[in-house]
Amino acid sequence: MALTVPHYVDAGRPAAAAAVAIASVISRKRGSFTRTIVVRASANFKQNKQQHEQQIRQGRSQDVRSPCPSSPLRTADEVASDFGREIALANLERLFRQQAAGGDRPPANGGSSDRPVRVAYQGSRGSYCQEATARAFPSSSACEVFPCVHMEEAFAVLEDRSADRAVVPAENSLDGPIDRNLDLLLRHQGIRILAELVLPVNHCLLSLPGAPRSSLRRIISHPQALSHCRRNLEALDLEVDEAWCAADAARFVAENRVADTAVIGSQMAAREFGLRILASNFQDHHQGGNFNRFLQLGLSASQTQGFAGGGAARKTTVAFSLEGGASDLFRAMWIFESRGVKVTRVDHRPNRAKPLRVVDRGIDGLGKATYLDYVFVLDVEGSLLDPGVEAALARLEEIAPFARVLGSYTSTCHSH
Repeated sequence: MALTVPHYVDAGRPAAAAAVAIASVISRKRGSFTRTIVVRASANFKQNKQQHEQQIRQGRSQDVRSPCPSSPLRTADEVASDFGREIALANLERLFRQQAAGGDRPPANGGSSDRPVRVAYQGSRGSYCQEATARAFPSSSACEVFPCVHMEEAFAVLEDRSADRAVVPAENSLDGPIDRNLDLLLRHQGIRILAELVLPVNHCLLSLPGAPRSSLRRIISHPQALSHCRRNLEALDLEVDEAWCAADAARFVAENRVADTAVIGSQMAAREFGLRILASNFQDHHQGGNFNRFLQLGLSASQTQGFAGGGAARKTTVAFSLEGGASDLFRAMWIFESRGVKVTRVDHRPNRAKPLRVVDRGIDGLGKATYLDYVFVLDVEGSLLDPGVEAALARLEEIAPFARVLGSYTSTCHSH
């Protein structure tokens, strides 16, 4: 069996005695999404993994990403026979993700001014974020593009100048914002939003080329993608399993020639791993559509390069706290609206610097009240150079204990 794993996993030893101890807890019903996976690693495994990651950063690790087209077609049960069926379907992609973390990252040393732009994207090869990056930087010869598997890493490579730009997902129109990325943007004060891109979601049903559709027994993907395709999945009446990462699942199916398993993933995953697209736009159709919003980040707003294509508009994002908390939010919004600046989006995050707000209510005999405090985030129309935006921000700083512009940038939306 052509199964590729990082070298710190001893694949030649019996699974019970290997360095990786896997405990899988599975509850499965046909057409339901109830798989739970627990992974436990021994101390020896963790030590070997750390040594392996150090070798990756020093450029000495072997590349294990190439597919295995010469391997015979196998069922998922046959592929899983050495490590256990649960590992093959849901856990082994974690090993690939650990390998990829930092493995394709270019060196941090400066280089000449005419070198390609180094662009990091959040996620694995074949992810939707890689698709957005390709739209943002269509000239591949002028860019060095590499993945950042861990969310924090996309911000870290900007700060250590391993990357000039980073593309991260910000929001899905059905499931809402990705709060973690907003928290990271607030935490990393030197990083700014340089551009925004809104793209329609295109979930593709992927399988091995040449594998008959009638041989499919199961479909795997990330839980969010599965929820977007629920009605179409029910119509197929196949087993449905969750994977931590749809792109890694697609890679596993391709590299191990798993003929009885399809993956819901991106067009980029099909291109990266040589998979066949059985159906495009496999997601359920919602009135108004299904869209992803991505942000391009960088250290300097003076070298803004917007996302390519579409009708571009200007937006500014500002974060701030208020003495009166949510009760004062209308005042902050009126500062912009009264100057002809439209507020297009409102969000809030926990105020980590001051998590509690104590209000003295002694006048009416109720004593003190304690509330959680928040940082508010507004998107407004216009650039920092617009007089209305400039005046509104100056006034906001007068009433806000904390205020910071997170970016003034080009916003591009592709509706088709």
